Amino acid sequence: MSDSPPDSEKSRLDFIREIVDADLKSGKHATIVTRFPPEPNGYLHIGHAKSICLNFGIAREFGGRCHLRFDDTNPSKEEQEYVDSIQEDIRWLGFDWGENRFFASDYFDQLYEWAVFLIKEGKAYVDDQTAEEIRQTRGTLTEPGTPSPHRDRSVEENLALFERMRAGEFADGERVLRARIDMAHANVNLRDPVLYRILRAHHHRTGDKWLLYPMYDFAHGQSDAIEGITHSICTLEFENHRPLYDWFIENLPVPARPRQIEFSRLNLNFTVMSKRKLLQLVKDGHVSGWDDPRMPTISGLRRRGYPAEAIRNFCGTIGVTKFNSTNDVALLENAVRDVLNRASARRMAVLDPLKVVVTNYPEDQIEEMEVANNPNDETAGARSVPFCRELYIEREDFLEDPPKGFFRLFPGGEVRFRSAYFIRCDEAVRDDAGEIVELRCTYDPETRGGQNPPDGRKVKGTIHWVSARHAIDAETRLYDRLFSVEDPDGGEGDFLDHLNPESLLVRRGCKLEPSLAESKAGEPIQFERLGYFCVDARDSTPETPVFNRTVGLRDSWAKQKTGK
Repeated sequence: MSDSPPDSEKSRLDFIREIVDADLKSGKHATIVTRFPPEPNGYLHIGHAKSICLNFGIAREFGGRCHLRFDDTNPSKEEQEYVDSIQEDIRWLGFDWGENRFFASDYFDQLYEWAVFLIKEGKAYVDDQTAEEIRQTRGTLTEPGTPSPHRDRSVEENLALFERMRAGEFADGERVLRARIDMAHANVNLRDPVLYRILRAHHHRTGDKWLLYPMYDFAHGQSDAIEGITHSICTLEFENHRPLYDWFIENLPVPARPRQIEFSRLNLNFTVMSKRKLLQLVKDGHVSGWDDPRMPTISGLRRRGYPAEAIRNFCGTIGVTKFNSTNDVALLENAVRDVLNRASARRMAVLDPLKVVVTNYPEDQIEEMEVANNPNDETAGARSVPFCRELYIEREDFLEDPPKGFFRLFPGGEVRFRSAYFIRCDEAVRDDAGEIVELRCTYDPETRGGQNPPDGRKVKGTIHWVSARHAIDAETRLYDRLFSVEDPDGGEGDFLDHLNPESLLVRRGCKLEPSLAESKAGEPIQFERLGYFCVDARDSTPETPVFNRTVGLRDSWAKQKTGK
């Protein structure tokens, strides 16, 4: 985390980096300390990736450190599973916290003592009102709140009641501890906010030690102060909470004074980011789990084959601003293509196979054709692909009655088989139902390697193929956007009404060139002319390989928008 950023990174200062840079130059801080504070109540999604890249990135660029701190103040919704997945996701994105992993629960004893301090200072009191009564008396943006009838309890009575709350003498929700600030304050968050509530829930780290837990607003800023965080960076919805954040810092004997800075969160069209809605998708079976490749979760994107580099690049491209906006998911997909185009080996696969018999090719002959692994990278070398009498091509690469401009295979037509030969279609064979099941073709032996023949004739079409004798059978999963409209939360009806029925198309019986049998999970591969794929990390087996389509070679949704 101590590496200085290259000059190119230093020159791209956003408003947060400008603040950090100025604080270092002025001597306000000798070292920058940021933090990423996830709640362990769900899986991280692409929106969290922006915060991760920002917090860890700033620390890395300015020679500081970034803490990972779990905000585990609500044990009823938190699980170790989420703690583990969050750590895995951050490391996969390319960041590490080193020895700086913390939990809000590390500070429960200190937070309790600070709550007692506020009571002794006359700045906190125990309230007997229910949550609904507190909500009703909080006031509105134009009307002040109504003070609790228990607001003026004595310090002694509040201390005794708070200790009894901790001892478990009251039921959940029967009493809360509130800060005593200003029930007429223009900022509703400062109208005597709740600091502690009684909650009998087993905590994944502290067990059953505590029967009352601090609220996020009370725990967060003080945890920052304990850790010496210099810049507490959060999203814009916490902007109205900043005065409360500062009030706690000013009224408690904390060891440091962190500064809260807000930025716009990452929003994507064709996507929902709400943890509640993502959980609903999982629980209701609309997706196969948190890591379903259609989900915007980091684990889902990873399983789909999105490179970590692409996500980091995307987060850098959209920048850091103070204005909420929605980003086009096509920008993310293009960032993925940019990385995969450089990193992916090319292979041939046929997803909807149509058999081709080359009638003038010797029945027992097998040739090894040399095919480039990546035409854009000479250092990637080449591989041998077997060619024989019986082959498979994509069914859509043949039309019996082709329209003008169709440069693939048709009766009497000739195409180049990638790195192999010129092939001419002589006959289409049908089954009893009238469906075309086989093409009878002939090849030109003078065109080996796909070279133009001595007579100088040329063909306009080149298609890929797979040897029928050597092909491996596989399942492919063609993933697309989970929702069919840009704003699933907008308009009429429920967001579930806008699920894309074609977000997953499963094809079995696909035919793949034999080298793909050695593919590893997460390894990027371009199926020529079809898209970028990777082996599914969960369901694929050597006996039944499963390949996920990461993204198409081009944006198919753009065609739908333009009608072209």
